[in-house]
Amino acid sequence: MISEKTNTNKIPSDTMVFNDEYATKILLIRHGESLGNAVRRFLGHTDLDLTALGYEQAEKTAKLLSTVKIDKVYSSSLIRAYNTALPHAKLRGLPVIPSDELRELYAGDWEGMYVDDIIARFGDTYLIDWREHFGTFTVPGGENMQELANRIYNEVLRIAKENEGKTILIGTHAAALRSFWGKITKTDPEKLASVYPFPSNASVSVVYFDGNELIPGEYSYSKHLEN
Repeated sequence: MISEKTNTNKIPSDTMVFNDEYATKILLIRHGESLGNAVRRFLGHTDLDLTALGYEQAEKTAKLLSTVKIDKVYSSSLIRAYNTALPHAKLRGLPVIPSDELRELYAGDWEGMYVDDIIARFGDTYLIDWREHFGTFTVPGGENMQELANRIYNEVLRIAKENEGKTILIGTHAAALRSFWGKITKTDPEKLASVYPFPSNASVSVVYFDGNELIPGEYSYSKHLEN
C-alpha cells in the first residue's frame, strides 16, 4: 500500500489512494480473465479474447475508476488487453491507442501451448526456472525477462513524457507488468519471483512520473474484484 500520509486523492474504494505529489499518473491495468487463462494456455502474443468473466472484471475496474479524470487510454495491441481498456475509454469518449510495445512476453516455443503440455515437454524449465527465476528467465525460443522489462519500461516512459501533467490508463499483461515492476522498483531480478507475484486479472497498478523517472506506487490492487 501507498502511505495514507502522502496520499489524499482517494479513488472510490476503501483503501486505494493516489499520491498527489506527482502531476503525472499512470494506471496500468492487467487484462481480465482471457480465454487462455480459463484453460491454462500460455498465450504470449497469441491473440485470444476475454472470457465472459474477463469482460465482467474489466467493467468492474472501469466502475472503480469511473470518477477518476483520465486524459488518454493506451493498450497493448493484443485483444485481451485492448478490450480491458475499452470500457475506460468509452466512459470518457476517448479512443484506445494500441501499441505493439505494450504486448505480453513473446513466448517463443511456448506460444499458445497448454501449461500441462509445457510441463510434459520442458519439465523443470517451467516448474523451476520459469516459476522461481522469473526475473532472469528466457523462454525457449522467446524473450528474456529483462528484454521484456526494458521494452515495457521504454514505452511507458515515452508515453509519460508525451503526457506530462496528465493521468494515463494503460491496458497490459501479467508478465509484462511484473517484469516492468521489478525494473522500476530496482528489485534484484533473481529475487523478483519471491517479492512480487503476478498481478491479478483486471487489477490496477499505479506509477508516477516526476519529469525524469517512473516512480512505483500501488501494485496489483484488486479488492474491488474479491467478490
